[in-house]
Amino acid sequence: MELKEKIIEEIKKIYDPEIPVNIYDLGLIYDIKVEDKNTAKIKMTLTSPNCPVAESLPKEVKDGIMQVEGIENVDLKLVWDPPWNQTMMTEAAKLELNL
Repeated sequence: MELKEKIIEEIKKIYDPEIPVNIYDLGLIYDIKVEDKNTAKIKMTLTSPNCPVAESLPKEVKDGIMQVEGIENVDLKLVWDPPWNQTMMTEAAKLELNL
């Protein structure tokens, strides 16, 4: 299994506190890259800039990715462009939320 797949597995264990769907299926993770074989570069957003977990969620993602064997650094950027909306959710997430 590739590092990127292992990272996605870890991210799928993290849930948005307000929506009962993991943040990967919610579409909050915009980009995952592995550079220099041990650095994970992540671009993520939150459902809104005023999200109550704006501080804790990125840290949780970072901590989760650090659990992946072979990853030594996590470079996580919180981005607001493009702004998140429901169309970014996977079909599974939409089904789970009856959308």
